[in-house]
Amino acid sequence: HASRWRFSSRSVRSKAAKIVRRSASLCASFSLYLPPQAEDEKVPFIWWLSGLTCTDQNFVIKAGAQRLASQLGLAVICPDTSPRGEEVADGTASEWDFGKGAGFYVNATREPYLPHYQMYDYIQKELPQLVTGAFSLDEKQQSIFGHSMGGHGALVLALRNPGQYKACSAFAPVVAPASCPWGEKAFSRYLGDEQEAWHQYDATSLVQQHGTSLALLIDQGTADPFLETQLRPELFRKACAEAGVALELNFREGYDHSYFFIASYLEDHFLFHNHFLR
Repeated sequence: HASRWRFSSRSVRSKAAKIVRRSASLCASFSLYLPPQAEDEKVPFIWWLSGLTCTDQNFVIKAGAQRLASQLGLAVICPDTSPRGEEVADGTASEWDFGKGAGFYVNATREPYLPHYQMYDYIQKELPQLVTGAFSLDEKQQSIFGHSMGGHGALVLALRNPGQYKACSAFAPVVAPASCPWGEKAFSRYLGDEQEAWHQYDATSLVQQHGTSLALLIDQGTADPFLETQLRPELFRKACAEAGVALELNFREGYDHSYFFIASYLEDHFLFHNHFLR
């Protein structure tokens, strides 16, 4: 009873289909955890954005979030990481870091990705409209966090929409995708060659341009194999320091990029978000 993940019911899927037709033919799944408190009142909720190759199920199965969410009375929403379906353009068979499972939370502007890869609007506008209309969620009390590519997405969404989210945190986020191999590959195909468009989805650039008053928390493992080439948290720390943005950046000795790392420090992140959602 206290640990139940709900998936979109038939009625919710029907509402989602209307949103899909109105926007850009984005068809994607999501998972929703509702705590027991939602039976009596609208509850605050947290968005979790997953990383490369993931679906909406990785966090559900591996993170162990149900106990924390139940105790704190928080709902958790886990969207998929890309559109799905046979008609959706994809990378090559050997590309695990692009295409399906790697939508990078952007609105694509280039063919053949433009018709389906509108993940930014899906997370920021369409899915919130759907879930707050169908479930007992307090739309004025939401925050966001994520891992790796999902950490990138969480930071970008929070920095670009400070009135929507109360706080933002991330595990091993891609903080400067405009200047790392994963981001360069994704942005060049989804967005084209214009660097200005790239920087609208780059957390380091956004902090440099606009700053933020949002509470930000990042945890990063020191044994992460992607630390120096893809993640580069020192760039974000430097940008925050220069912009006068408060950032709590914790380096966790010996931890890698896996869900063991996430599960080890997930309670810290839940308590962080709960503080700003109450």
